[in-house]
Amino acid sequence: MKPRRDVPQDTTRRNEQIRARDVRVIGAEGEQIGILTKQAAIDLAKEQGLDLVEVAATADPPVCRIMDFGKFKYEQQQKKKEAKKNQSIVQIKEIKVRPKTDDHDYETKLRHIRRFLEEGDRCKVTVFFRGREIVHKSRGQVILDRVIEDTKDIAKLEQEPGNEGRTLQMLLMPIAKKV
Repeated sequence: MKPRRDVPQDTTRRNEQIRARDVRVIGAEGEQIGILTKQAAIDLAKEQGLDLVEVAATADPPVCRIMDFGKFKYEQQQKKKEAKKNQSIVQIKEIKVRPKTDDHDYETKLRHIRRFLEEGDRCKVTVFFRGREIVHKSRGQVILDRVIEDTKDIAKLEQEPGNEGRTLQMLLMPIAKKV
């Protein structure tokens, strides 16, 4: 039966898969046993009902440990699961405004920005210009400066306001991270 290509194969060598003739052996309790031939090390592991697992293949001679390989693999999977559970995904949320945005609309957009930042996400604020509005870029800069001033207690500026085509944009990041 051929191994499936889409499933990553286990690269840890154990027992007869070990290629070196002599290996440095570490016992099941972590004690140094010494340098033995591969077969003698495998026999020692079998006597204890355990496996000989290569832990440092690049060392000279390679380091092998006597352990229960199934239990070792299970513990590795549990550590991966735990690490994945604890990682947080930071998203970039975007708020778009126009240079003619009224005060009430601005306040609504500002509440959205504050909510995004309090949730631990970054927030990209974009002022986009239509038609002849592009002549008045200073109005867009005033809006971005106002957003910076109104969110300075919970956010810091990650990317300065910059021009990109018909838009003016900046990136805010939360000061306190999500716990």
